Amino acid sequence: MNRIPVLPVLAGLLLAYLLVPIVAFAVRLAGSGGAAAAPGVGAALVTSLVTATIATVVIGVLGVPLGYLLARRRGRVAAALGVLVQLPLALPPLISGVLLVYLVGPYAPLGALTGGRLTDTRIGIVLAQVFVAAPFLVVAARSAFAAVDPALTDVAATLGHGRLSRFVRVALPVAGGGIRAGLLLAWLRAFGEFGATVILAYHPYTLPVFTYVQFGSTGLPATVLPVAVALLAALTVLVAADHLRLPRRRRQAVLPAPVRPNGRPGPLIGFDLTATVGGFGLAVAHPPGARTLAILGPSGAGKSMTLRALAGLLPAAGRVTLTGDGGPERLAGLDPEHREIGYLPQDPALLPQLTVWRQVLFGVGADPAVAAYWLDRLGLADLADRRPDQLSGGQRRRVALARALTRRPRLLLLDEPFAGLDTPVRDELRHELRALQRDTGMATVLVTHDPDEAALLADEVLLLSAGTVRQQGRQEEVYAHPCDPRAARLLGIRNLTAGTVGPGGVLRCGAAAVCDTDLPAGTDVTWCVRPDQITLSTMDGAGAAGGLAGRVVDVVRLAAFTETVIELPTGDRLTATRTGPAPEPATPVRLAIPPDAVTLWPSR
Repeated sequence: MNRIPVLPVLAGLLLAYLLVPIVAFAVRLAGSGGAAAAPGVGAALVTSLVTATIATVVIGVLGVPLGYLLARRRGRVAAALGVLVQLPLALPPLISGVLLVYLVGPYAPLGALTGGRLTDTRIGIVLAQVFVAAPFLVVAARSAFAAVDPALTDVAATLGHGRLSRFVRVALPVAGGGIRAGLLLAWLRAFGEFGATVILAYHPYTLPVFTYVQFGSTGLPATVLPVAVALLAALTVLVAADHLRLPRRRRQAVLPAPVRPNGRPGPLIGFDLTATVGGFGLAVAHPPGARTLAILGPSGAGKSMTLRALAGLLPAAGRVTLTGDGGPERLAGLDPEHREIGYLPQDPALLPQLTVWRQVLFGVGADPAVAAYWLDRLGLADLADRRPDQLSGGQRRRVALARALTRRPRLLLLDEPFAGLDTPVRDELRHELRALQRDTGMATVLVTHDPDEAALLADEVLLLSAGTVRQQGRQEEVYAHPCDPRAARLLGIRNLTAGTVGPGGVLRCGAAAVCDTDLPAGTDVTWCVRPDQITLSTMDGAGAAGGLAGRVVDVVRLAAFTETVIELPTGDRLTATRTGPAPEPATPVRLAIPPDAVTLWPSR
């Protein structure tokens, strides 16, 4: 049985309903041998074209900023304004005209002040058209601005652009498609406006009012020419709007000779911040001690929030201090455009309309010679004329990094800069960043979920959990001595196992002894040992005596080593790594663990 294609049928019904009246009119026009003369139709057409265009300009100048503000504001006031702006859409046009009479009519204060010049003039027509057509643009602009990625304006702020510059150079170009559609709808609505116009400005005739007068005086035949003129004018505007586009500049980028920036070691990073977003509170402090810091934590811990507070993108109380050769400098209270901080969010946040070369020059005061140096250093010089949609994920991250470095920031903030990349690309970018840190002494704060990444790129580590600091300090000290099991998990430490201290302070796992402790008997603890510290032996092999007994349950052969998962009699599982061959699954084994390799925490 053939199924009826429901969607095409439904779409076809509406399309037929919209087009059949126009086709019927065209048949009538062709069959009558032309349209009857209608003196005055030309003047009415000119009036409609001129007033609709003026009204659209007014709507654009006033409505685009209104749509932008409504898109960026939250709360009851913004919601109420959004509803009120759309109210003219719900009102019959005649009622809109009546409402305008109360504002600009001859007996209203504003109308009396102007001597009645706001009605029965072209000014009155424009006022009526603006009132009924403005919501089309405001709604479209609000939706277009709401779809703009906030990261684009955030990054622009850290690149030195103020509020007006971010609106003009970021929000407007990105939302341009929606705004153009809204302007077209507003013009068409203004061109076809009748009800409010006939109340407020009956004269001079617009094309809709002229058609109404013709129909009322001599009937349907007298409307053929005005209808034909209106259809032709509207169709011309629609076709022009769909096909006419401003030509894009295709000039090839000419890169100047690269100049290495004169850098000096970055400042020491310190901060003490509190902030609240929704119901989530952040309270994080870090004393100045190193130039490179990694913030580790689970999802929702407040890591990205901390970076945004450091950049000045999030209202926060407290201090941010950069301590360099000239002493400590406080950044708290400065707008993001004045902090001279580079910021790389999780998405590269490249402007879709700009080429790579224009991206790296987007920062205020960017030096083209320095930009050319970073393009060359990061392997992007051959991609200077490409747009973001022509780049791979790794290339986009490099462009974002070059853009931030071109302004010579005092501090670089990186929010999971390698997330979502293929392993080879991720490893390559990690080592590129490490080389930059080493060569330039650049100060960085890195947010990551990856303990290996933090160890590679930071001298100090801060563990964040639920908006508070769980542990912080030198990287090697934190990794060697996690403060508790949760910190150990954040650091990627495996083999966390429950145990009990037995008589004589001996830690036992089941019946087997693990190591001696100075804790009293009966103390419940969590202990761990690094996988590379465990030595495996089969029951019938050398060294089989002593240690923990277990059974191999899984063997994972990786490129550089083999992971062996062993189940203990208690049901706990430990993972051991080795470079040689491993026992097969189900093989009984013993585990030798050096006592000094065990870290334990008393249960609270």
